[in-house]
Amino acid sequence: MYPVELVKPMREDLTKVGFEELLTAQAVENAIAKEGTTLVVVNSVCGCAAANARPGAIMSLQNDKKPSNIATVFAGVDREAVDAARTHMIPFPPSSPSIALFKDGELVHMLERHHIEGRPAELISENLTDAYNEHC
Repeated sequence: MYPVELVKPMREDLTKVGFEELLTAQAVENAIAKEGTTLVVVNSVCGCAAANARPGAIMSLQNDKKPSNIATVFAGVDREAVDAARTHMIPFPPSSPSIALFKDGELVHMLERHHIEGRPAELISENLTDAYNEHC
């Protein structure tokens, strides 16, 4: 587990723009079960989360269509919440960072680490906005 003070600024990248921080399995279940669309970012301390995933997710919210709910869990910190989120992301293997879009509790779009790593934030944003335009 990473120290709280280490991940605080990484968490705040998302929470300061409105992402709900999910810290427990029950919080994850409640968020995913919400009516409408829910974006869940599996945050991470890695460089591709900092350079690609978090900025791309944030940029994507400038789209006219966007998820009804936005949330985040932190890999390596909030184990219970991350494990709960990942059960909803099956059949995709666990990866962090990753970004999932749910509609009425069902997974409809997934970006795994290999879709994020080495790709610019603008491309991540474009991928997500295409999903929003289809599902939101």
